[in-house]
Amino acid sequence: MPGQLRSALIAAVFLISGFGLSPAIAQDQDAITVTVNTNMARVLRINAPAATVIIGNPAIADVTIQDPQTLILTGKSFGRTNMIILDSNGDPIADTIVEVAQLSTDTVTVFLGAQRTSMACAPNCQPVIMLGDDTSYTSDVISSSSIIDGAASR
Repeated sequence: MPGQLRSALIAAVFLISGFGLSPAIAQDQDAITVTVNTNMARVLRINAPAATVIIGNPAIADVTIQDPQTLILTGKSFGRTNMIILDSNGDPIADTIVEVAQLSTDTVTVFLGAQRTSMACAPNCQPVIMLGDDTSYTSDVISSSSIIDGAASR
């Protein structure tokens, strides 16, 4: 199947909703790129019922089947991976690229010498964990979050 025809068929499979973003054809003309921000989710609606969804690298993104034609894609860490959608017979419905982008408009990066820390400031600044942050800072943020979570569940 010629690349442009295959791309057109894959594009017809997806009806992407949320945040006004539309799928972009990847440079190899063989796959659609679906973009989601880290720590955010988006709704993907598909024309054919999905039975199985496979994420190439689950550390980058996660997907759940809300109903056979509605998927929820969640960005976990910035990067690229692929998503394969199969029907109940195991036949592929789509094979797409998932690009998880870091939303940086409300993120402040603080450098103290070689140590880096990150804060989300929208409107008040709170510590967040980002790849590349100082490991002791990351450990402190996780520990603090666990203490707060434990206190809230009492």
